[in-house]
Amino acid sequence: MAAADRHEGGFTLIELVISMVVVAIALGGVLMVINYSVRHSADPMLQHQAVAIAESYLEEVLLRPYADPDGSDGETVRNLLDDVDDYEGWSDAGARDQEGTAISGLEAYRISVAVDDATLNTVACKKVTVTVRHAGGIELTLSGYRMDY
Repeated sequence: MAAADRHEGGFTLIELVISMVVVAIALGGVLMVINYSVRHSADPMLQHQAVAIAESYLEEVLLRPYADPDGSDGETVRNLLDDVDDYEGWSDAGARDQEGTAISGLEAYRISVAVDDATLNTVACKKVTVTVRHAGGIELTLSGYRMDY
């Protein structure tokens, strides 16, 4: 068999370069997806924490009496807030319990409470809105209503 009749197997230099370019582009895409996933992997946890904080603040406010039981307004210490209206304009830098003690690990959240007069089906009530913000771009608002009963 002559040398010219023999078919050599293999790749040309151009084929190798093209295949390396294709693999590099595919690898770059995969790395971008992995980078995005790692960067945003904590977002669901932050969202769940924000929901839990907002729910606990909203529950705390809605469990207070509709009207001031002792007739005095202007309580400024968290554990002395004794009616729904006392929470108007309340804000915390970092989540706190009902006694005002900071909760470890939740310092990056900012919580604010708004209380407005409202009417539902001709019944006077208070609309309580709790907003929770996190430096990571999370912002969550929950609202509830307190009736006078």
